[in-house]
Amino acid sequence: MDSKDDKPNVSCSSRVCVHNPHLDTLKDDILYHFSLGTGTHDLPAMFGDVKFVCVGGSPWRMKSFTEYIAAELSMEDPKSEYPNICAGTDRYAMYKIGPVLSVSHGMGIPSIAIMLHELIKLLHHARCTDVTIIRIGTSGGIGLDPGTVVVTKQSVDATFLPKFEQVILGRTVVRNTDLDQSLAEELLQCSKELNQFETVIGNTMCTLDFYEGQARLDGAFCSYTEKDKQDYLSKAKDAGVCNIEMESSAFAAMCKLSGLRAAVVCVTLLDRLKGDQLSSSHELLHSYGQRPQILVGYYIQKQLKTKAAGK
Repeated sequence: MDSKDDKPNVSCSSRVCVHNPHLDTLKDDILYHFSLGTGTHDLPAMFGDVKFVCVGGSPWRMKSFTEYIAAELSMEDPKSEYPNICAGTDRYAMYKIGPVLSVSHGMGIPSIAIMLHELIKLLHHARCTDVTIIRIGTSGGIGLDPGTVVVTKQSVDATFLPKFEQVILGRTVVRNTDLDQSLAEELLQCSKELNQFETVIGNTMCTLDFYEGQARLDGAFCSYTEKDKQDYLSKAKDAGVCNIEMESSAFAAMCKLSGLRAAVVCVTLLDRLKGDQLSSSHELLHSYGQRPQILVGYYIQKQLKTKAAGK
């Protein structure tokens, strides 16, 4: 039996919410996949000033983002070596520069969900306030030119419904996948100010698979035709879907539950209506991949300048 589990956030003021009374019974909370913990690390001292969290699939990309932000904010030498805070584990990578935390989440819903459980607890234990979290990444577009940046309005499932389903104790729990619309509009405005690449707001389809789940014809298995694929992707486009990836639904649902102001910013690497495999050069794909970090970096810089000006 399906159950709706998108209750309004409990009152946490501007703190990051956790909804687990069992945490109060723990002497130490071990964030195993980060190789951090409340008994071994001073989390408020390490992370208490964090205001912006950026997450993405690749450890390399998140280190690159840290170096980019360091240069943009003129905080440190961008050529400096930034230590991986999670060096004690090979699951995720984490970097910090000033109020900006950069964390990798791996590929797919299970990987990002594990990371987010521990990240949300970390931010809570560190007593962080007024945190904005943004997922930056790559995606397949639907009817968009490659290189277009999509800011997600809603994350939808493979049936185009805005929901995230998870089986808990044998029961299907359904959670809301709405993202912060004002943040999405602010990011769109930032792109207009940058005027470097096309940016749109639209729905993002989150799938459980890269191949059959995304109607690709080039996987190890395929039980449908080219026409079937085109019909499905056309229905997705009609439902407002602009791009496809594999993490946004869990990200949106978990951020909403914790009271985090959240956005998803992904660049499209190809138009799935025209093909399944990437044919662009490595250099062009790399330049596309930098666009989300350019946009989010500009947004963070703008927010910090506004705060410094006392506006």
